[in-house]
Amino acid sequence: MGTAEASIIRVASVPHSQVYIRHTGAVPGEPQTVARLADPDPRNPGQSTEAKWWPPVMLDAGWIRENADSFDLMHIHFGFDAISPEDLRAVTAELKAQGKPLVYTVHDLRNPHHLTPEAHDAQLDVLIPAADGLITLTPGAADAVSRRCGRRPQVLPHPHVVPLDELERRQSLRLAAGPREEFRVGIHLKSLRPNMMDGAVLPDLLDAVEQLPGAVLQVNGHPDILTPGGDKYRPELHRWLTDAAAAGRLELEVRDYFDEPQLWDYLSSLDVSVLPYRFGTHSGWLEACTDLGTNVLAPSCGFYAQQRAAVTEFIHDEDGLDAQSLATALKQVHASRHWPGMSREERTAERRQVAAAHEELYRSLLSA
Repeated sequence: MGTAEASIIRVASVPHSQVYIRHTGAVPGEPQTVARLADPDPRNPGQSTEAKWWPPVMLDAGWIRENADSFDLMHIHFGFDAISPEDLRAVTAELKAQGKPLVYTVHDLRNPHHLTPEAHDAQLDVLIPAADGLITLTPGAADAVSRRCGRRPQVLPHPHVVPLDELERRQSLRLAAGPREEFRVGIHLKSLRPNMMDGAVLPDLLDAVEQLPGAVLQVNGHPDILTPGGDKYRPELHRWLTDAAAAGRLELEVRDYFDEPQLWDYLSSLDVSVLPYRFGTHSGWLEACTDLGTNVLAPSCGFYAQQRAAVTEFIHDEDGLDAQSLATALKQVHASRHWPGMSREERTAERRQVAAAHEELYRSLLSA
């Protein structure tokens, strides 16, 4: 095996087909020293996929045993929601038996898809102690992990979400267009994850928007929650939204998932995106807004405000919402909303930093 080939680190990444993981690698066109295995297709584990990675085939002791020669270490990010602590222990035990280091990035200290924390806590109690290397995205999350287990993860920023070429193109368009007179506030309910608490923030948010000149509230949601007969239909929420829209108090859009260009269009159309979460930890949505120059109002739960300096925080957690803090935060963004976002140069430099830090950690574990 040649020197150049020997220097490539092969990572069994769980998953691979996710934007955060893809953008922790080297900048396109620059030398690639880390190769992340493509996700095995859950429908046909002998084949790889770039489209469907759930459930993650790699999180299985049998897969690790049978494929140990194909990777040097495993790096877990997401995808273990439905895997029992016992099965996770089998995964970590097999990695140790095969001499494969484990890196775990603590994206979520509280799973936004779980109404209560117990199941995710039990999974963290397996993964964090078993990991040879730990990463997280903010100092606050690192402190929380340190208090939990006496080990402090390495803190690395979330890389860009929007592709670099597209980020640059959209920033140029925005600068050429100049400031907008309208102040558009967006909240996307998606399919109402448990941490959104059925859109409990909406009445106070609408009141706050109506106090600002030129402000418009746009509410988006998926058909499953806002169409009669949908799998998760919320009749009271639907009634409240349609009544408010009919009265001209807000704009309501019921639609299916955005593809990436549609999502960039949507976020670029907003002056501020409101994260309506009552619990959680970090946000990739926030990072996409950062790429596109869209301000973010984020709740005080979790560590959203530590991700980016341009995030404005309001008080909102499982104890409830402070309506005055929400109104004050929105007014603050309204007064100073013309923000260009992070430039291509800034995001490129940051990605290089993130990629180098991952490689350094991997090499240190493999040489230990």
